[in-house]
Amino acid sequence: MTSRAPQKPSVIIIGTGFGGLGMAIQLKKAGYGQITLLEKEGAVGGTWRDNTYPGAACDVQSHLYSYSFEPKHDWSRKFGLQAEILGYMEHCVHKYDLARHIEFDRAVATASFDSQSNEWVVGTESGHEYRADVLITATGQLNRPAIPAIPGIDRFKGTCFHSARWNHDYDVTGKRVAVIGTGASAIQFVPEITPKVAALDLYQRSAAWVLPKADRPFTALEQSLFRKLPAWDRLYRAMIYWKNESRGLAFTRFNRLLDIFARQARKEAQTWVTDPHKLKHIIPDYRIGCKRILISNDWYPAINQPHLNLITEGISEIDETGVVTSTGEHRPVDAIIFGTGFKATEFLSPIKITGRQGVALNDAWADGSKAFKGITVNGFPNLFMLYGPNTNLAHNSILFMLESQFRYVISSLDSLARYPGAAMEVREDRQSRYCQVVQHSLENSVWDSGCTSWYLDEHGRNTINWPGFTFSYRFSTRAADTADYQFLEPEAGR
Repeated sequence: MTSRAPQKPSVIIIGTGFGGLGMAIQLKKAGYGQITLLEKEGAVGGTWRDNTYPGAACDVQSHLYSYSFEPKHDWSRKFGLQAEILGYMEHCVHKYDLARHIEFDRAVATASFDSQSNEWVVGTESGHEYRADVLITATGQLNRPAIPAIPGIDRFKGTCFHSARWNHDYDVTGKRVAVIGTGASAIQFVPEITPKVAALDLYQRSAAWVLPKADRPFTALEQSLFRKLPAWDRLYRAMIYWKNESRGLAFTRFNRLLDIFARQARKEAQTWVTDPHKLKHIIPDYRIGCKRILISNDWYPAINQPHLNLITEGISEIDETGVVTSTGEHRPVDAIIFGTGFKATEFLSPIKITGRQGVALNDAWADGSKAFKGITVNGFPNLFMLYGPNTNLAHNSILFMLESQFRYVISSLDSLARYPGAAMEVREDRQSRYCQVVQHSLENSVWDSGCTSWYLDEHGRNTINWPGFTFSYRFSTRAADTADYQFLEPEAGR
């Protein structure tokens, strides 16, 4: 293929969470002007717009859970709260003039690759259609609430909602409330609502390992130093990064190191929980780290409250007035709150994505989601995913991974710009070899120690986590190697 005068391609980005906004900012900095962001809701923010439940906060330190190119010096505390994180994202939209690139209330339904024009054709639920040379998905992994298919759920006459769709019009004060699930969201909102409710039935399928959260407000002096001494701000961020990064060894290579944290979690539980029945059931029976490790300072004190009932029996059904356990006990409640997480392994769903030769992405991923460097997929030219398969972390900030992906995508687009009208598609052999290495590495990780978690898809394959250090991922995505790709001319021009 002959290189011609460079021509920067047009770009559509799906989603305005940290991935979509950061990608747009870096594209603008790199001189890409034809950018359209499609957002399904009426505001930016992704998971930080959706999750407004009481106590919503981040479990990654504030200075690291923000863009390296847009430091925030006045974080109120070490771990940011939902409203403050969302405010930071809105600040980025304003500062980098992204609003004029965003189209709200544009839930994407379909995206098809047109081989005759080498363009992506994107259709929304509202009937709008868009075309661009490049499609970048930034839909995240934690955006579709998962509600278990419990028989009778539609019969319940009380109030029922998922934590990611919190009903702020409903006052739990003095009510009997059932919380189903004890994951990362429940860890935060259960301690907030426990003092208000008359009784709380907490349904636990499996216990979580919970560690103390080293959180506190920043002092005015600390905030002033961050602002006046940018070098200190950068050093503080670097110290957090390397402290978190060191934990990668425990997750991926030396699992026994995690036993130190297990002992700490047991000690915390024994300190706060005096009820023998509860204490027996809140200590997990699987290796720490196999499922997501949670951090909280008020989870165990909430568990110990006498009006919180820890229920470990399964749920048989839900009827008009309450929950029926697998033992046949009927427990009446006024409200049911699901803290059951998200459909994390269903990447890009429910969007119907069709690649070259009419191949549907769901069919290409029939035996599990896979992508080269978690970003590109064979058969789907000019499609780039942010936070794709095997790029999630258990030990550090996902924003570090996203910034690595921003750089890789821009490097790819710079290569594509040298061949106007062409499309770049990762070679099948390069993708297969890469995915084999990733899966082999996961075999030696703590996530392969036998538990069932949201890291595993329906085939039992870990399609979520990155099995190494974040700096190794950054090195591998430092630039796109054109040898990994084939460049395709439009079919009409052949």
